[in-house]
Amino acid sequence: MTYLLLAVFGSFSGVTTVLFGFGGGFVVVPVLYGVLVSGAGGALAEQAAMHVAVATSTCVMIVNAALSTRRSARAGTLLKTWLWPLAGFIAIGSLIGALAAGFVSGAALRVAFVIYLAITIVDCLCRRGFVSQACQGEPRGLSRWSVGPGGIVIGAIATFLGVGGSVMTVPLLRRSGLSMTQSTAMANPLSLPVALVGTATYMLTGLGKAGLGAGYVGYVNLGAFAILTVAAWLGMRLAARWVGRIPDQLHARAYVGLLMLVMISMVVV
Repeated sequence: MTYLLLAVFGSFSGVTTVLFGFGGGFVVVPVLYGVLVSGAGGALAEQAAMHVAVATSTCVMIVNAALSTRRSARAGTLLKTWLWPLAGFIAIGSLIGALAAGFVSGAALRVAFVIYLAITIVDCLCRRGFVSQACQGEPRGLSRWSVGPGGIVIGAIATFLGVGGSVMTVPLLRRSGLSMTQSTAMANPLSLPVALVGTATYMLTGLGKAGLGAGYVGYVNLGAFAILTVAAWLGMRLAARWVGRIPDQLHARAYVGLLMLVMISMVVV
């Protein structure tokens, strides 16, 4: 039953990666956390459930974001001038966030995850420029503050919570005038620094600390990683046919709706 649950939600993470740029974190973290706290991974895994969920999420994100980035590059939907140097600053922030997470309890991580989601949902609904496209015509470039300090903050928060950063990069790009299709396509390559730096750090900081035994590298659960990535690949193939076909405003509303579902699931578990 546990494997089937991971496979189903792994497929769903693939769909959200392609259509919403989530990379898998917002789906993987709540599901894997719920599986581990139920005792499926043993007593030690239950104690470190949030750290394992976040670490495994960043590892899954490497594959999901890389595959989706490749698809977007082939389709010509990536805007390369918007990727650099923002991706570099996000990588710097990712290292800070991953190191900070090692000093925080699993309960605190869970609370931070829920609060972050709530703030993001309110911001998307109440501030102009997300549900309805910010401006028509040529998009305006990002400011130095958005790229430099903003990129570091995005990387730090995203890696700390294991969510990839799309929930910050998508609204940022959206309010700069990009469509939802463009914004979500850009979210995946911008999530790669978070995934790579976060996974490496969680693996290293978890070695000898978690005591989780075979099937783990640091805090990363290799069995869950394998199931989730294979299922996500199938989900991405299924979702590819819908890229660019969803009306822009509906796309934005669905994005916010999914965030609400994830927040509720984390509160209930």
